Amino acid sequence: MRKRYYIMFVARDSDGQLLKIPIPLHYLYVFVAGAVIGMFTITGMAGSYTRMLAKTLRFNQLRDEKESLEKNYNTLEKVAEEKEIQVASLGSLASEVSALYGLKSEPMLIKDGQDGFAAERYTTSVDQFYALRSTAMSGVATMAVGYGTHNATLNDWMKLASAPSLWPLQGRIMSSFGERTDPFNGEGAFHRGVDISGGYGQAIVAPADGVIEEAGTRNGYGKTITINHGHGYNTLFGHMSGFAVAVGQHVQRGDVIGYVGLSGRSTGPHVHYEVHINDVAVNPHKYMRMTLNPVEVASHGD
Repeated sequence: MRKRYYIMFVARDSDGQLLKIPIPLHYLYVFVAGAVIGMFTITGMAGSYTRMLAKTLRFNQLRDEKESLEKNYNTLEKVAEEKEIQVASLGSLASEVSALYGLKSEPMLIKDGQDGFAAERYTTSVDQFYALRSTAMSGVATMAVGYGTHNATLNDWMKLASAPSLWPLQGRIMSSFGERTDPFNGEGAFHRGVDISGGYGQAIVAPADGVIEEAGTRNGYGKTITINHGHGYNTLFGHMSGFAVAVGQHVQRGDVIGYVGLSGRSTGPHVHYEVHINDVAVNPHKYMRMTLNPVEVASHGD
């Protein structure tokens, strides 16, 4: 015979009598199973609600990012339009100034409506405009007219601005560029620069803006400085007595770089001065157009 199990609940009624309430055990199993199922149901609902909240937060985040991107795009569009207008204005003004000085038109300064706005074209136009202004203000324009440059472009003027146009010091040219008789052995030799006489210790100045590439001793040249002026221009100064600059230093036209001496193979105090274009020695006298007075030299040496 199958056994049955019960859970007995005992309580008192209103008369104080004990009441025994038997509950079959399988009812308890059903209750526990229902509780467990209810717990899993509640947990699942809580998980679904959490996932829904996460998706809602992500949606709001994406919506905010979209609005921010739209604002940035609209701002960039306005900036692009403004720069396009500036390009046209600068191009027109620069073309007028270029025409005034007889320069060829620069392609980057001419507005091309087909390609729209281009950051590189804008930057180049601005750079060329300010270069045009600086060349005019620094006297390069006057120099260009003096050189007799015809059908030149602004880039030609910018290259001319890098040319070593200043005398490294005021003095007499003792020996010119080209073939000459070597003062030490009496034989014919090619002189790669010019020798400019000066008093021992006299200041030597940079003939153009540039960067010091060498400040040391060379065989025959003695204490030597070389300057890279850009656009293929380099200058060399030999037989110096001392240096006023160091390698890597940026110098401006007229800055004192060293002092006259007689180091190396020298017959007396002077500076041996060379000009190189793309590593080829050329006649420096062709570029020596201007000089500084002693007061200006002193101020550049401070």
